[in-house]
Amino acid sequence: MSTITAIRLPEPGDAEAMRLSDIPLPSPGEGEILVRHRAIGVNYIDTYHRSGLYPLPLPTGIGLEAAGTVESIGPNSGTWSVGDRIAYCTGPIGAYAEAHVIKADRGVRLPKTISFDAAASIMLKGLTTQYLIRQIYRAGPKDTVLFHAAAGGVGQIAVQWLKHLGSTVIATVGSQEKADLVTRLGADHIILYGEEDTATRVREIVPEGLPVVYDGVGQDTFVASLNSLKPKGLMVSFGNASGPVKDVDLGILAAKGSLFLTRPTLFNYTATSEDLQNAADDLFAAIDAGGITPPSPTVYPLSKAVQAHQDLEARKTTGSLILRP
Repeated sequence: MSTITAIRLPEPGDAEAMRLSDIPLPSPGEGEILVRHRAIGVNYIDTYHRSGLYPLPLPTGIGLEAAGTVESIGPNSGTWSVGDRIAYCTGPIGAYAEAHVIKADRGVRLPKTISFDAAASIMLKGLTTQYLIRQIYRAGPKDTVLFHAAAGGVGQIAVQWLKHLGSTVIATVGSQEKADLVTRLGADHIILYGEEDTATRVREIVPEGLPVVYDGVGQDTFVASLNSLKPKGLMVSFGNASGPVKDVDLGILAAKGSLFLTRPTLFNYTATSEDLQNAADDLFAAIDAGGITPPSPTVYPLSKAVQAHQDLEARKTTGSLILRP
């Protein structure tokens, strides 16, 4: 029986809980395809799965995102052909492997203008950005918006795309090095959140407050985000990098100006094959138009997935990380 190399997680834990293993080459079933990976995305949500913050049935694989080619096709799997270029970012869990079986309707067709490395480094982050700024709140030239952790993978794409759309961008970062990076990407205003009070600085820039705040940090920035909004403004909480927000008194939304709060997931905004491909096509069009330059990812061999997670959690990296099978 043919085997492939894959990362397996016997039990939740720190990065060293992951194990490099040989597993049988999977075969696609009804409505499925086997994707041979050329590049695998590493994302912060992977650390939530690994640690048990987002529990998974165990033992399990890990990883949601990869790009490569279709190697084999199960019955009733649509119009895919062997050799087609493909990318995916919504699972199923188990992308940290040389090959992986996915539902045929969860893959997107990858144009030749987008490299495998770029797709694996930008699909999840890019589609996350797409639903944040093009679906939840459709940002445009009249908007000034706050985007937290702007030097991260999602943040770098968001800053570029928001500027391409004509928005004014206030970006929070954790160091001067990261401030310089997002300034080069086009951010109009920088807040060093370790040295400045975010809401105070926002009010200096936009006294009336903002229509929307995009917050992937979580606990550490939640109140400051609410305090940065104008009445009836929208708080988009899409991540927990500093820990989950707990024990929220919903009355705070009324007290601060009848605010709106959403905690969205990418899956709900790409639930159908058509929604998924449309969102991906919007992302690819922005790249082709020069509005987004996919960052050159930091590359680790698949065998160094532990190190990739350690570096990601220690915030030693900027931009995207990929694993090379």
